[in-house]
Amino acid sequence: MRAGAPDTMGEHAATGAGVTDVTLKDIEAAAEAIDGAVLRTPSARSATLSDVLGAQVILKFEIFQFTAAYKERGARNRLLALSDAERSAGVVAVSAGNHGQAVAHHARLLGIPATVVMPKGTPFVKVARTRHLGAEVEMFGETLEEAMERGMDLVKEGRTFVHPYNDPIVIAGQGTVALELLDDHPEIDTLVVPVGGGGLIAGVAAAAAGMRPDVRVVGVQTERYPSMARALKGDATPVPGGPTIAEGIAVAKAADFTARIIRELRAELITVTEEAIVEAVNLLLEIEKVVVEGAGAAGIAAMLEHGELFAGRTVGVILSGGNIDPRRPASIIHRGLVKGARLSRLRVALDDRPGALAQLLSIVGEVGANVLEVQHQRIFADTPIRSVDVDLAIETFDEEHRDVVVAAIREAGYRVLVVPLDAV
Repeated sequence: MRAGAPDTMGEHAATGAGVTDVTLKDIEAAAEAIDGAVLRTPSARSATLSDVLGAQVILKFEIFQFTAAYKERGARNRLLALSDAERSAGVVAVSAGNHGQAVAHHARLLGIPATVVMPKGTPFVKVARTRHLGAEVEMFGETLEEAMERGMDLVKEGRTFVHPYNDPIVIAGQGTVALELLDDHPEIDTLVVPVGGGGLIAGVAAAAAGMRPDVRVVGVQTERYPSMARALKGDATPVPGGPTIAEGIAVAKAADFTARIIRELRAELITVTEEAIVEAVNLLLEIEKVVVEGAGAAGIAAMLEHGELFAGRTVGVILSGGNIDPRRPASIIHRGLVKGARLSRLRVALDDRPGALAQLLSIVGEVGANVLEVQHQRIFADTPIRSVDVDLAIETFDEEHRDVVVAAIREAGYRVLVVPLDAV
């Protein structure tokens, strides 16, 4: 769910479903109901991430669901709870992402007419995917609040609204993630969960409370959208907002129902920076060879940024979704290589004469670096008229190796500067 989800979403869904506590019994019933239609995703210990993060890390791969996100669990469970009359009338969801795709997919499997209302700015790939999964897609409004107005009009026409998180039946479905994870890995003592509207962590906390009350549940939000973290502290200050790589958990206002469950079950909430999320996505790409969206990598980001909270523990991390904008991974990989000094840009002041560049490249090659790109800067160079700035994009093993290259260039009498990341 993206930023700006209105309060009316919670009011409609919670009131219609009847607000009740979600119990382990509810979650076990959901697991039985969705069995065979929703993948029991694998989970495994990551030896490398465990070494990097200083804790035993067990990953739950919800990215392997058909729609690449855990949302299928709650959507399926909710659709199964519809009466025959509700099925015939059809359902409506308001979403710009994973929830809409989950509703579309399982409504088609169950033969239920589904309409997904999406804001006009929703990425084309998500719109196309939702249509491909069988839903009628309506593009309405510039924001989710405006899309919700159209969604509520459809509800007034007799369709059932499928809420992404503020519904006990949906929450019970999401809780099946923890049911599987704790069953497969009883050694887990901590669960780390991405938090947007709170449906996933509410279900996970309820499952943990029923199965293993000793298990610590930690929710993760971005610093730009800490709505649930603030709500649990009684802080009504508006979130900073703004663009985020973790749009799947960018919810501007916490839902009352999920907040109450999270508070009662004493789950913890922490926040992470955008930089930590980018690093987490890159780590999962590099180490686990899996593509995870920003929201899905929030748990690893938390372990990177708040390592002291998890040191020595056995941590179950839910990789909640893999629907990342296909344009982003290349940029994330590039920035990760630059940050680790495996890719660097060096700016060298060079005499503008024949053979000068060949001599410079020879020095770089002698110390084992690979030159990927060479750019000359004559017009805007801050050098004497007979000199030229040459930018070398080089590949090295690590920062120590990069420093050896820089030292060799300086020893040969050249002026050299490592161009910082924000200038690349």
